[in-house]
Amino acid sequence: MELILKETISSLGQEGDVITVKAGYGRNYLLPQGKALLANKENLAIVEQNRAAIAARLEKEQKIAEKIAKKISGLDIVMAQLAGEDERLFGSVTNADICDKLAELNVKLDKRQIILPDPIKTLGETKVQVKVGFQVSTEITVKVIPLQTEE
Repeated sequence: MELILKETISSLGQEGDVITVKAGYGRNYLLPQGKALLANKENLAIVEQNRAAIAARLEKEQKIAEKIAKKISGLDIVMAQLAGEDERLFGSVTNADICDKLAELNVKLDKRQIILPDPIKTLGETKVQVKVGFQVSTEITVKVIPLQTEE
């Protein structure tokens, strides 16, 4: 099934791209969610007319993503968590926790942009991939330290 993307989807392509997907994915997800249009003559003509506006918007989004990537590239984030004797955490550090910590540093990201295969469950440093925009990603360091409790 051929579709025209109405928005950028990282696994498929950018806004305005003509893509081929399985019929069920297109019919049951992309079309009802308003993320794509059928690739017929009328819709292709409309997209061609709007090509300049789409390109300008994508370029603006790309510049913003690169600016954010430059700002957080190589950033060290320190997270204090309760830990046991064997350096294992009581709980874990998730991508939502990292997102909240970045928000404190005036970096607004969605938690889905922080690529963390498994929650961090031990003390120490971990390199974490952050997908800032379409094909723009950077790496930050999350350092988990023991939380000092008053006794």
